[in-house]
Amino acid sequence: MKDIASWNEGDWIGAIAALALFAFLVIGGLIAARKSEEVVGHPRGLFVLFYAEMWERFSYYGMRALLVLYLTKFWLFQDGKANLIYGAYTSLVYITPVLGGAIADRYLGQRKAVIYGGILLAFGHLFMAVEGMHGVTDPAIKQADPAINVFWLALALICVGSGFLKANISVIVGQLYRMTDTRRDAAYTIFYMGVNVGAAMGTILVGYLGETIGWAWGFGLAGIGMVMGLVIFMIGKPALNGQGEPPAPLAKRTEWTLYGTGIAAVAVIWALVQYQDVIQSLLIVSGLAMLGYTLYEAFKLPKEPRERIFAILFLVALNPIFWGLFEQAGGSLSLYTDRFVDRAGVPTSLFQSINPIYIVLLGPVFAGLWTWLGHKGLEPSAPAKFGLALVQVGLSFLVFVWGAQSVGPALTPVIFVFLIYLLQTTGELCLSPVGLSAMTRLAPVHLGSFIMGAWFYMTAVGNFVAGKIGEATGGEGGEMSKELTLAIYSKIGWITIGVALVVLVLARIVRGWMHLDTLEDRSAPTVP
Repeated sequence: MKDIASWNEGDWIGAIAALALFAFLVIGGLIAARKSEEVVGHPRGLFVLFYAEMWERFSYYGMRALLVLYLTKFWLFQDGKANLIYGAYTSLVYITPVLGGAIADRYLGQRKAVIYGGILLAFGHLFMAVEGMHGVTDPAIKQADPAINVFWLALALICVGSGFLKANISVIVGQLYRMTDTRRDAAYTIFYMGVNVGAAMGTILVGYLGETIGWAWGFGLAGIGMVMGLVIFMIGKPALNGQGEPPAPLAKRTEWTLYGTGIAAVAVIWALVQYQDVIQSLLIVSGLAMLGYTLYEAFKLPKEPRERIFAILFLVALNPIFWGLFEQAGGSLSLYTDRFVDRAGVPTSLFQSINPIYIVLLGPVFAGLWTWLGHKGLEPSAPAKFGLALVQVGLSFLVFVWGAQSVGPALTPVIFVFLIYLLQTTGELCLSPVGLSAMTRLAPVHLGSFIMGAWFYMTAVGNFVAGKIGEATGGEGGEMSKELTLAIYSKIGWITIGVALVVLVLARIVRGWMHLDTLEDRSAPTVP
């Protein structure tokens, strides 16, 4: 334990995050001790889900903050390869909810799916703490260590566990309220705050322990956090009022067969995450198949719903562009921050907490802004918001490049890290919640779940694109350089600005395809 007089900025940030986490635990204990069915006007079950998801995000984002650093500093992968592994892993995290959601909807029910996913996640995060050989400086010898297979297993368990948990816990939130309940939007706002509070604190505490004490300490804390979330969810079952149960009585044999399907998926992903080119081919083939099926269904529909499908395809196609740039945060931007930014002693991983902190601070501002503009008749359409999102994420890289180049060979001032995250966060708030809302509003009832799956699928494609961009920053030799990285950041920034301008020009046409004036008031599917 350091003497407090010798603490640097990173130590103080870690201490403040630990105190904040303790405060949240105390508040959670007080809520759990209440006997009333409602807390601050909402069902008590909402806060069970809030804390369970907070801990899950604590674990996931904490591990994400360390992953690329762990790949390059411990497993000695080249920078380009580490970025590609990161992109492959995060893309699989967004694909598996299609499997987990389908199994829960048809057979298992959301509650059992969440428990099963939580168990897989807990094992995955805890297996991340198995490090293997230390002190090896030859990458070939290091990567031949049998313990690396435990590492691949950990990633596979986290991917499949997220698939069973990610979408289903959000569905239960909606099940606590009637479709006409005016508290639904506020409930999801509270839940979304839990997501980002967990992400911020997990990034800080897991990252701090991993970088300053040891990798196993950081990953171990992520595993403990997931166990905490699972325990809260299981103890809080009575507060869910019977929601999330199987749609029909489930035979034990069928139930265990479904769990076996999850284990089989772990085995498949254990192989896929090691062979990233296979993932790329699968994404292309399955993406074309999804596009073909969507068009087939679209041309069977009357004019207005058919054109809404065209609007959906337009918006969905922009997803990989945005997330391909945004997800540099956990890949190439993290490595750049580690090597070429004046961090003043703050551990690199802690900077990834900036985005969720901005989300917590700016989310309510943007929600109020859209409402205010709506009342004035000035709210941009969904396609226009997507264009604005792309402008901001493209501009974030151009501002960062300008700041880094303005100081020459010196370390990049840390203010530009805060600026790139600020512009990316404001862009995220123009795209992510808007996209989810658009998918549920525009999709025909019989294609609602498929369209939402396509949205997350293209997010997965974006994460893989992020890995490919990160791989390019390693150059031919595989090791990142400041000059090459800034050149790539400048190129993708300008290309994205160009795409954004095209989107803004086409926004009026796409808005016409949406036919908002003739949309019928119907129950929309609940989304994560």
